[in-house]
Amino acid sequence: MSTSAHSPAEPSAPVAGQARTGGTVTDHLVKANVHYAAEFSDPGMDAKPVLRVAVVACMDARLDLHKALGLALGDCHTIRNAGGVVTDDVIRSLTISQRALGTRSVILIHHTNCGMESITEEFRQELEAEVGQRPVWAVEAYSDADQDVRQSMQRVRTSPFLLHNDDVRGFVFDVTSGLLREILPTS
Repeated sequence: MSTSAHSPAEPSAPVAGQARTGGTVTDHLVKANVHYAAEFSDPGMDAKPVLRVAVVACMDARLDLHKALGLALGDCHTIRNAGGVVTDDVIRSLTISQRALGTRSVILIHHTNCGMESITEEFRQELEAEVGQRPVWAVEAYSDADQDVRQSMQRVRTSPFLLHNDDVRGFVFDVTSGLLREILPTS
């Protein structure tokens, strides 16, 4: 099943970009930042994560990674994308995280009911038909989250750019229970 690159707005949905209280969503977020900054104090940290771990996860808005993993500000590097898949850009971020900022462990998190399970590579063809140019990136859709976690673990473990590949673990987060289920790598 392919998900259209262009979907019609639902009649009852707010106009795209509008916040519930008026103004754009960005206006609302910038206003929230003013309130945040008024109470902000420099935590006195540098960019090196305290726990020396990088977490790669899906960008899904239902995943509150810090709460789900019991993390505090400064504990980890968080790298998110559609599906939480290990792409060239994720390898780039992990390489910088390890080589420049001292992380040693990598946690990969996919989740149940992911949108990447309902999209296909046809999405790229639909985009090409709509805009006249095919994206250079792969969609990285999958139908089996467990298998995609295994593939992502393998990509991290075999990257020549990463210094530390001995502590790479993968999980699937259940969006209904909040629990992580560990995925073991293939032998």
